[in-house]
Amino acid sequence: MSQSDAHTVKTAEDSVYHRYAAAANAREEALCCPVEYAADFLSVIPQEILERDYGCGDPTRFVSDGETVVDLGSGGGKLCYILSQVVGKRGRVIGVDCNREMLGLARKYQASVAERIGYGNVDFRYGMIQDLQLDLDLLGRELAQHPVSDPAGWLTLRNVEERLRRDQPMIASDSVDCVVSNCVLNLVRQQDRHQLFAEIFRVLRKGGRAAISDIVSDEEVPAHLKENPELWSGCISGAFREDLFLQAFEEAGFHGIEIAKRQSDPWRTVEGIEFRSLTVVAYKGKQGPCLERNQAVVYRGPFKMVEDDDGHVYCRGVRMATCDKTFRLLQQPPYRGMFDAIEPREAIPLTQAVPFDCRRSKVRSPQETKGQDYGETSESTGPCCGPDGACC
Repeated sequence: MSQSDAHTVKTAEDSVYHRYAAAANAREEALCCPVEYAADFLSVIPQEILERDYGCGDPTRFVSDGETVVDLGSGGGKLCYILSQVVGKRGRVIGVDCNREMLGLARKYQASVAERIGYGNVDFRYGMIQDLQLDLDLLGRELAQHPVSDPAGWLTLRNVEERLRRDQPMIASDSVDCVVSNCVLNLVRQQDRHQLFAEIFRVLRKGGRAAISDIVSDEEVPAHLKENPELWSGCISGAFREDLFLQAFEEAGFHGIEIAKRQSDPWRTVEGIEFRSLTVVAYKGKQGPCLERNQAVVYRGPFKMVEDDDGHVYCRGVRMATCDKTFRLLQQPPYRGMFDAIEPREAIPLTQAVPFDCRRSKVRSPQETKGQDYGETSESTGPCCGPDGACC
């Protein structure tokens, strides 16, 4: 290989950056799957942004009014401007992207979009989605004052980076209600993916959720395809294998992981491997102490039994013992409506609760919730007849 040839060899990161930089100026059809969004949200967004949008799903429907939302890989800003309207005036939207051309396109219309919808609640930040602590705009100011020209300067720069992450994080821990992304996680280098999911988890508040649309594969992508920069930047060879995509959320500490939408027909097929869009919703909040308060839940069905992310098994129609934390989780999305919650007749104050052994599944005796000495006999509490007068 000649020296000139060596300079033309692209890494995956190089290819992603340059391809999306070009796509900020001229639409590239190969970078996206067809996605339909609510027309009323699109009407306020400039045509230049609509034409430069690249995605594979719509995670905006998992966001609610008044929430703080982060869009990873926000590109030209289309998703952020849709989210701006979904979360409303009380909400807040933060777009994160490391492509300066795309950021320029997004920021170009901030004032005009805010004027059209009647408020401004969108902020675009320059950073890498796998490192949501480091604000590259702040780092750029440091570099302007202290350019790096030798190894000693590089070592100093590492210290500067850590100081910025600690003292002025781009996105603070436990500060976000929802993290969304649209066909961007597959562009992140393999070696950075553990950190990527850890960062998504870090910035979410307890009870927050991630809603991620991305391209996945049905088989493992072979090395020769992963080494192809054009396929990587085209959202193909960097695709997660479908089951491993879900596993990455689980390993990061999420619970309630759900496939919200799965494209039936593949978007593309390469060497027999199918690539399709998948939208996953996952929740943060199962961390914390397990305390015994004599609570139980009854799984309604339709399956004979189900198992949660911590290995707890719930048998249909059976009172299963839970700790206080799990008891409350199972009454919240995405489990709401699947379980009947049974409180003890006499509540145990949290200050008096003892540790609960969550390593095993246990049936809860009705006497535990009612009390061992409970022997009340009562009359009917009211009619059990239906509206047509027929009794049960």
